[in-house]
Amino acid sequence: MTGTTMVVLIVLISVGFGVLYDMYKKHLEFKERTQQYNAKNSEQNIQLKKQVSVLEERVAVLEKIVTDQGYQVSQEINRL
Repeated sequence: MTGTTMVVLIVLISVGFGVLYDMYKKHLEFKERTQQYNAKNSEQNIQLKKQVSVLEERVAVLEKIVTDQGYQVSQEINRL
């Protein structure tokens, strides 16, 4: 191996490791951002699930009111 070949190999290896190191750093940053995003979304999902359950209860009550015979009779009387 000549001296020039050795220098070229050393430069290529150095650049290659530099690129790999930068890729690894970007990967770690992405992983951290993803974890932060997931934590934020988890909190929002919990709040939204609570809101959905409250709304489902309200809809169930409204369905009972609307399907009640007394309500239907009252509506028919009002129409007359």
